[in-house]
Amino acid sequence: MAYWIKTPAELDERYRQRPTRIGLDTEFIRERTYWPQLALVQMAVGDEILLIDPLIPGMNEALAPWLADTAILKIMHSASEDLVTFKVACGVLPRPLFDTQIGAALAGIGGGMGYQKLVNAVTGVTLAKGETRSDWMRRPLSDAQLDYAADDVEYLFAIHDAIDAKLGELDRRQWLHDDAERLLASVEHDEDRWPHVAMRSAQFMDAPAQHRLLRLLRWRDVQARASDKPRSWILDNELAAVLARTPPADVPALEKLMESFPKAPRKLASQVWQALDTPLDDEADAPLALPANDSNKQALKRLQDAVSARTAELGLPDGVLASRKHLESYLESGQWPPALAGWRREQLEPVLAPLLPA
Repeated sequence: MAYWIKTPAELDERYRQRPTRIGLDTEFIRERTYWPQLALVQMAVGDEILLIDPLIPGMNEALAPWLADTAILKIMHSASEDLVTFKVACGVLPRPLFDTQIGAALAGIGGGMGYQKLVNAVTGVTLAKGETRSDWMRRPLSDAQLDYAADDVEYLFAIHDAIDAKLGELDRRQWLHDDAERLLASVEHDEDRWPHVAMRSAQFMDAPAQHRLLRLLRWRDVQARASDKPRSWILDNELAAVLARTPPADVPALEKLMESFPKAPRKLASQVWQALDTPLDDEADAPLALPANDSNKQALKRLQDAVSARTAELGLPDGVLASRKHLESYLESGQWPPALAGWRREQLEPVLAPLLPA
């Protein structure tokens, strides 16, 4: 049974019952902002589904104790963006977390499975997909929206029970706990220290250009957060790459170059120039994105083949053990990537370490 929660007092009353677990999902809007705007919270509690309106004053404050209570297990599916939304709206992250998408991968059910597909695999139920692009900020929400929202948490308990049982059989419950904590920590700290490495164009830049790109991307992130605008609205990747590769001589030259880019932030030209021209205190420590050559292509292929073999032995979906990005980091530095710490390192280091170039 689904209930529309209209007052914080209704949420407080149910919290006093102290359930041991809840299912959670959110609907949010982020197309025109940096920070997600929470539009709806769906919560499964016992046999009830609560549809919580965060636009009502005081509702997010009433929701925060649910999220912070470590005696209540929070079951979510593909939770990363929902976690950011909760952090912004409620100032707290839901712990402990059981992410059913991560759990399904570790249990060998499937990697990166969407909620509808996982529900069907576990329960045989086929869910509708009709409201994925709805305007969740409008009020009142339609019956179709409310039904769709309720479906998003109705089957979380059944999925949890099936996955948890399988993880228990495989002795992998700790794996899920570690991955959930890593996900929570990434949202909590919310910092990509080296954003330039993820840009493909950086592979074709020399070190000084990559350092300039890093300066621009860090500046862009600060501006986007402060103005609550998407990063691309501040400075798009194409212009950032052009400026890093061939920096203008001065602000007038930068302004002239910006005329060729319709979405260029002309009003911020002086700030862009200052960011481009001001070295960062830690840029000498920045890893460099390296272009693939025949030698490191072969070395990377050996690592990938070893990961694939270990993946098959463990009965895991492809991509769960290690991404190409993390293997490239390991190959370049010889240091174990922090993202592969814990159980992944235990499984992979014995087979990967011997493959590093001498």
